[in-house]
Amino acid sequence: MARLHLAAIAACAVLLALAAPSLAGDPDMLQDVCVADLASPIKINGFPCKANITADDFFFAGLKKAGNTNNPAGSVVTAANVQSFPGVNTLGVSMARIDYAVGGQNPPHTHPRATEIIFVTEGTLEVGFITTANKLFTRFVTVGEVFVFPRGLVHFQQNRGHRPASVIAAFNSQLQGTQAIATTLFAATPPVPTDVLAKAFRVDNEDIDAVKARFK
Repeated sequence: MARLHLAAIAACAVLLALAAPSLAGDPDMLQDVCVADLASPIKINGFPCKANITADDFFFAGLKKAGNTNNPAGSVVTAANVQSFPGVNTLGVSMARIDYAVGGQNPPHTHPRATEIIFVTEGTLEVGFITTANKLFTRFVTVGEVFVFPRGLVHFQQNRGHRPASVIAAFNSQLQGTQAIATTLFAATPPVPTDVLAKAFRVDNEDIDAVKARFK
């Protein structure tokens, strides 16, 4: 299993590294490296470069262990993007580990800045994405298989097996951005007006208020 995990990480990293110059949504790099200075008060499109860097800036061990899936969704994402892994700043790539409890779900969401590709390392998942023409593409994937979600499209993963599942995900952006559909609509701050959502979903205001209460 350890060898399978390493193969997944290597395959995803190589694929997106090769694709980055032509497909990445991030700006092209202008120097060899630019480790993100996350503490800098300067605000730019990305992160300014840290002055003093070491090999540790290009290392991240956070994907080795399963995350805690004890939450309403039954899943957890452990991100290896620029916010937790400063060495990927300006490189146009990032990764994540996603763990799912039995019946767990990575709810419908989008990544506005990146395409996502997943490699299943454990379990069986139902995955899918929806195009702008409202066409659903879905199938089951299991250990050793790969599925890709095009940039910006709503997509999801659901554990359909009888044991926990996990995937390694890779993105062609240092910070892909994630917008969960339900959370965006029902837990925004300040809140989206109830009557707006009621009209959009063709239900009563009371129904929307009941859903909002579940996201508090």
